[in-house]
Amino acid sequence: MKNLICVASILSMLFFFGCSNQELKPVVENYSDIVHATYQDALHDAEKLQEAVIELVENPSPETMKAAKEAWLNARETYGQTEAFRFYGGPIDDENGPEGQLNAWPLDESYIDYVEANPNGDGKTVGTNIINSPNEFPEITKELIASLNENGSETNVSSGYHAVEFLLWGQDLSEGPGGGNRPYTDYVTGSEGTHKNQERRAKYLMETVDLITDDLEMLVQEWEKGKDNYRAFFTSEDQVRTSVGRILNGLGKLSKGELAGERMFVSWDLRSKEDEHSCFSDNTHRDIVTNAIGIRNVLVGKYERIDGTVVSGPSVLDVIKGENPELAEELLETVNQSVELTKEIEPPFDQQILSQDGRAHIMETINSLRRQGDLIAEAAAILGYNVDPDAV
Repeated sequence: MKNLICVASILSMLFFFGCSNQELKPVVENYSDIVHATYQDALHDAEKLQEAVIELVENPSPETMKAAKEAWLNARETYGQTEAFRFYGGPIDDENGPEGQLNAWPLDESYIDYVEANPNGDGKTVGTNIINSPNEFPEITKELIASLNENGSETNVSSGYHAVEFLLWGQDLSEGPGGGNRPYTDYVTGSEGTHKNQERRAKYLMETVDLITDDLEMLVQEWEKGKDNYRAFFTSEDQVRTSVGRILNGLGKLSKGELAGERMFVSWDLRSKEDEHSCFSDNTHRDIVTNAIGIRNVLVGKYERIDGTVVSGPSVLDVIKGENPELAEELLETVNQSVELTKEIEPPFDQQILSQDGRAHIMETINSLRRQGDLIAEAAAILGYNVDPDAV
């Protein structure tokens, strides 16, 4: 991750293209409105997840387990769209940002809780983990969980959406379609409970969700209008032009290096469910869709909120159109095509990467996302910015 000074220096290769600061200011302000609204919606959905998790641990049953899973799936819909706000050293992923704490993956399940088989096949003792190590970790708190995240290894993920996903679905041991199958009785104490340390497991789940809401609250505050925060810096007169570059940087890198590359091509190439984004719930196809929609939201400057209201205004596409209308049109067509291609990926993703037709469609989608990343970089260059869409 790069700090603001480094990012500012990378993005400072500007020339005075047609738009004045007065014309660019509304673009940056509208982008900030979209960021703030999207994080507000993600926080709202995370709080609903929190309510469902509390109900699960207080009254474990097939119904409360199902409700908690549905709340997690719903929370991913909004959070997935926020991924378009990354890759330029903003509050989500500067050197102190919570991105790795919120959305790190893939994770080694055996770091958190019991597993039936070690996912990495590395000979580690199955079942040695945070939840089932009360002597080593006597009290489970969100502070402990945060301190252990990615401690010693990138796959030692202890926090975030995917830790919650694993604690709700359990390890995916299926050969064919189907995600994890954790029983609700993992949260039942007493003789009817399955797998020891049910109370510790419940506390871990609640503390992890609490940590998610804390991080999202911080992000909402950093993008709130009228405060002395990151948004004030991002929209300030001396940062407006650089901030347009930041926006393009985030879109280009998410499009090509991250979404097309890390999140799709790696698992496609290796035919590996362990490398897909949401392997426990089989929700990877929706992760891909929401990331693609998030890119389009920012490009066109329009976001539909969960209550149906719309945040919209001048966009970076308008800026591109002012310099090169043909390129702007090609970029918009490609982004729309990418969104539609992602929607056509049939679930579950881990089966599509194994079938001939599925692999062909996924590769078509990857190529479309790569193409849009290159087009964003081309547009950025015309405007005087240096964007490398491969670098994430």
